[in-house]
Amino acid sequence: MEVVAPRIAKGRPREFCTEQALAAALGVFWSKGYEGASMADLTQAMGITKPSLYAAFGNKEALFHKALDLYEAEKLEYMREALKQPTARAVAEHIMRGAIDAQTSSCDPKGCLGVINSTACGSEAESIKALVIERRQSSHAAIVERFEQAKRDGDLPHHVNVLGLTGFLVTLLQGIAVQAGSGAVRADLEQVVETSLMVWPTR
Repeated sequence: MEVVAPRIAKGRPREFCTEQALAAALGVFWSKGYEGASMADLTQAMGITKPSLYAAFGNKEALFHKALDLYEAEKLEYMREALKQPTARAVAEHIMRGAIDAQTSSCDPKGCLGVINSTACGSEAESIKALVIERRQSSHAAIVERFEQAKRDGDLPHHVNVLGLTGFLVTLLQGIAVQAGSGAVRADLEQVVETSLMVWPTR
């Protein structure tokens, strides 16, 4: 007697592109912030139902984690390229000009996703705020190390406080993001860069 193996039911294939749906979710989080993005906003932008969202991405928090990964991979590439520049001044200029390019893009919302979500204040967003701060600290540490290397190489004067210099740059970046979100035009933001480079410490 022949034994027939039972058929294993196959799940229904997803009827949407997860990459496109995630990009759409990123746009919602970017423009509205974590707290401001409702599930209705997300599902409408992603073109999927709530059960499909849960099945593909998990809950809202898990979706934000994935969206933040996408944001850093695609929108912050200039940060990684900046660290390869030959001088500390060139690093800072590359970062600031890259930030302006990102902020003045016609394809994306204005402002920085990290700034938007690190200022969230509701209890629901505490873990999100902690996540964004953790990611920011990682980027901050990378810049500090690059400037420390510049100091060891003699590119920066020995008296320069690297932590203070990094804080100065980060504050400029946050200011650029806030100003862009408030409607500042590219020419205004470029003036900020030019002025900051005039006072940048060099040997």
